[in-house]
Amino acid sequence: MTQHYHDAVDTFRKQELKRLRKALPKADADGLKHTLWPFRKRAERLEADEQARLDQLLAHSPPLKQAYDLREELTQIFETTRAKAAGIRRIKAWRQKVVSSGLTCFDPFLKLLDTWLDRITNYFRHHQSSGFVEGLNNKLKVLKRRCYGIYNLRHLFQRITLDLEGYRRFRPTSTPAY
Repeated sequence: MTQHYHDAVDTFRKQELKRLRKALPKADADGLKHTLWPFRKRAERLEADEQARLDQLLAHSPPLKQAYDLREELTQIFETTRAKAAGIRRIKAWRQKVVSSGLTCFDPFLKLLDTWLDRITNYFRHHQSSGFVEGLNNKLKVLKRRCYGIYNLRHLFQRITLDLEGYRRFRPTSTPAY
């Protein structure tokens, strides 16, 4: 879920950087280097030098600052809201802010939000995501590819055991001290 709106803002960042590199003098454009990770990080996790680079980027592009602030606000909604009704109300208010801002980078996400709002806001009940299931499905797909061509059932189960249990099952009981 968060990936969708993070990707939307990141795509907008790329477009703005391209525009700024053409519009700004070379010295100012060179100052915008190394802003990818500060832009992607949460504001409270930024170090001082990262914050300075991010501030410089956002000072050159007010629409990008607005998109960044809206992204952080939505993340805050998902982290702090504990009831579904409050979540729906806060997301709708956030959506209205996005529409009135005139930013188009969130348009695909807003469409997704309109379609799945009820299911998305079920997250606020227990703050559970489908991350575990998605991770397990990915692991099973990788296993299926890795086991292609193994016809011996014993070897197949050995491969599955090794991939799922891995080093927990086969590590030595004591590790040498270095």
